[in-house]
Amino acid sequence: MAKSARAIKRSIQSSPVKMRIVLNLIRGKRVPEALSILHFTPNHASIVAEKTLRSAVANFQMNPENARLDADDLFVRECSSDGGAVLKRILPAPMGRAFRVRKRSNHLTIIVGDEPLGGIKKTRKRSSAKPAIARTIAKAQTAKAKQVSSVEEVPTMESTAVESSTSE
Repeated sequence: MAKSARAIKRSIQSSPVKMRIVLNLIRGKRVPEALSILHFTPNHASIVAEKTLRSAVANFQMNPENARLDADDLFVRECSSDGGAVLKRILPAPMGRAFRVRKRSNHLTIIVGDEPLGGIKKTRKRSSAKPAIARTIAKAQTAKAKQVSSVEEVPTMESTAVESSTSE
């Protein structure tokens, strides 16, 4: 059975949608790769996600059974961002009106483990996809070449001027 540990960060002052954009970058990746992605992503959400990921790795290593495993061998098994409390504020608007401002928050959960969620994936060669694309491109190029060769020569202004001067 795969071993795992989780870390939860609650009431982060950013919208869940912005956090999910960052989480989609690291889902299923190895922990060192995920940490480097988060470190060099210029979003506020990536800073919070990096701290939470480091906490999840520390939680994994705190278990005596997992103490022998290196952090480089871990994967980000699951990561999710759920909506938290919404602070409702009022923004003054023209003509005595008021607009509602909804300041969203989210709860972040990151689960790390010694295997990815679906188990260790084996990479296969995609032998059929690339030749099909290459064949399609080759067909399009040959069709375009046939169209160019079949177009008759259209008389230009210069050629008609030369013909009219010679006929006089």
